[in-house]
Amino acid sequence: MSYPPAPRAVLDRIDLQIEEGEFVCVLGQTGCGKSTLLRLLLGSEHPVEGRVLIDGKVHQQPDCTRGYVPQKYSLFPDKTVLDNITFGPEVSQFRLWRRWTPAFRRRRRELRKQASEYLRRIGLSPADGAKYPDQLSGGMQQRVAIAQALMTEPRILLMDEAFSALDPGTRKEMQRLIRSLWRTTGTTVLFVTHNTHEAVRLATRIVVLARESSDRGSRIMMDLRVPDPCSEDQTLELVGRLEALSEVAPVPQAVPAS
Repeated sequence: MSYPPAPRAVLDRIDLQIEEGEFVCVLGQTGCGKSTLLRLLLGSEHPVEGRVLIDGKVHQQPDCTRGYVPQKYSLFPDKTVLDNITFGPEVSQFRLWRRWTPAFRRRRRELRKQASEYLRRIGLSPADGAKYPDQLSGGMQQRVAIAQALMTEPRILLMDEAFSALDPGTRKEMQRLIRSLWRTTGTTVLFVTHNTHEAVRLATRIVVLARESSDRGSRIMMDLRVPDPCSEDQTLELVGRLEALSEVAPVPQAVPAS
């Protein structure tokens, strides 16, 4: 798969197969094409050469098989937490003219019950469901964004630097949360980061993107499995291997998760 928009190629000859249920971290420096790869998998952008296949089929646009959590969570400021979480399924399942029917009202009650359960699972209280985004902390908003993505029950969850804007303590909590949700749901997760410690602590597999030369797009420079569980000695050894690649910048202030 290649993605070479003018004037410079971003990705070049990417050959990547991901098994269902894996937790894959895509690691690399800023500008190496990590987010581009995620958008190709989401279906919001398309490769110039090659194909992105899910179960052997090409998906030309985003759909409910893939949930997406961006770096800057995009909650609707005029909707409550519960309304934000249920918005996607309501829009996808009912056209505007059908939203006044008894079937819609029944389904909406079901969705709000399901959203309340997600609130509990992500560590928020029922009272938080009635709040608006500007009444929540950054960490709470990110939890809502994750619940929003999971409400469609996607087979694949794509997360783009989802924790990078959080303070260290909140980031550690969110790492634990997403790892726990992954274990519970069995969802395939692709998590973009430039933080080597975060990648090793979260992933079952790490893919490193980097450029071999300035005139070529990034390629996969390393593809390795992470032991589960991963001991502290194994963690340090893996972090050392990753940071030994000159293309990957070390992040000494990283906060590990458990």
